[in-house]
Amino acid sequence: MTAPASDRPRIAYQGEPGANSHLVCQQHYPDWEALACASFEDAFAAVENGDAELAMIPIDNSIAGRVADIHHFLPTSDLHIVGERFLRIQFALMATPGADVSGLRTVHSHVHALGQCRGVIRELGLTPVVAGDTAGAAREVAQAQDPTRAAIAPPLAAQIYGLEVLRNDVEDEDHNTTRFIVLSRDFDQAPRDAGSVVTTFIFNVRNLPAALYKALGGFATNGVNMTKLESYMVGGHFTATQFLAEVDGHPEDPAVKNALEELAFFTTEVKVLGVYPADEFRSS
Repeated sequence: MTAPASDRPRIAYQGEPGANSHLVCQQHYPDWEALACASFEDAFAAVENGDAELAMIPIDNSIAGRVADIHHFLPTSDLHIVGERFLRIQFALMATPGADVSGLRTVHSHVHALGQCRGVIRELGLTPVVAGDTAGAAREVAQAQDPTRAAIAPPLAAQIYGLEVLRNDVEDEDHNTTRFIVLSRDFDQAPRDAGSVVTTFIFNVRNLPAALYKALGGFATNGVNMTKLESYMVGGHFTATQFLAEVDGHPEDPAVKNALEELAFFTTEVKVLGVYPADEFRSS
């Protein structure tokens, strides 16, 4: 039997019920209570203050790229990455029951979703209207009861808000995939013998010529595969650059350990954000 909601552990996500973040929570934590949060900051705070045990946060999309806000929250947060999940993004065009495609005039959704569904928007001659959230757009269309309005959202949102799906799979690319990270207050590090492991860390390079080249040289010479490297400014200063990186392997592996030691020599700070099992999607 499913435990009462109040007795179940909670996993926070940004968005309204029916969003992709809600869907991935349901898929991988079906026995947990999914806690909707208005913003990423609220989702982080829910875990930090104990309202939730975990948070499911999108970090990258195969079309739109990185989710920028997350890269600013991670370094200053006390949360740790304990897992990753990948979700194949599927969008549907939905409207109030009885609405017809020929009568649609506007389509509402998150700016990224609108950008990922340009084909159907152009084909139907719809005017895109930006909403704060895909599921929120579906809710607003349901509340308006206007047959000229449509929403682009996950099919789950149509079920929740009583909308009719007019077209399925309206995304432009069939490889549209979002990577989510699972955050926890506890630094739950995967054991070294847990199979494929990902190590995520941040670092600041010293303000010296070729500092980044020298800092990363240890990964090349030790044969460590770096799968992610992104930079962003710190505190509005163009001379202070922080990097978010990910490598295949465990910090206790000799090669990774040596590379991190060399990295530390050329940086002002190295902080490991998580050591966690690689999702099976990576090898599929």
